[in-house]
Amino acid sequence: MTETIPSDRYPMPQGSVRGSRITAIVLTIGVILLGLAVAWLAYNKFEAKDIKSEVLQYSIVDDSTIALSFTVTREEPSEAAVCIVRSRSRDGSETGRREVVVQPSEHETVQIDTQITTTQPPAIADIYGCGSTIPAYLTVD
Repeated sequence: MTETIPSDRYPMPQGSVRGSRITAIVLTIGVILLGLAVAWLAYNKFEAKDIKSEVLQYSIVDDSTIALSFTVTREEPSEAAVCIVRSRSRDGSETGRREVVVQPSEHETVQIDTQITTTQPPAIADIYGCGSTIPAYLTVD
């Protein structure tokens, strides 16, 4: 006696199942590689140039001014940069901020001296950050 499997309960395996799995795997690997390529290109295009800064010293001038000396080191010293410096009060709140243009130079590391006007008595001055994109309202000599 020959037993047959009811086809409505147990469908017959199709030969294209293996082919569609291979296609899905190949497409998945392709999408992953394409994503990695796009990420690599975007990173290289939009990567920020290395600009490092370090506070040398600060001194309180009066109840509304603090003086700050800091260094800026750039990979490309022939290109201008901008640094945002700020003052904070004793409670840690920001009480003053200033953008300082770092002019092109022959030297990788330059020292900048500036003063920050504050709205409360200052306690400390620091560097918020530096970048190579100079806003249009700042001038580069």
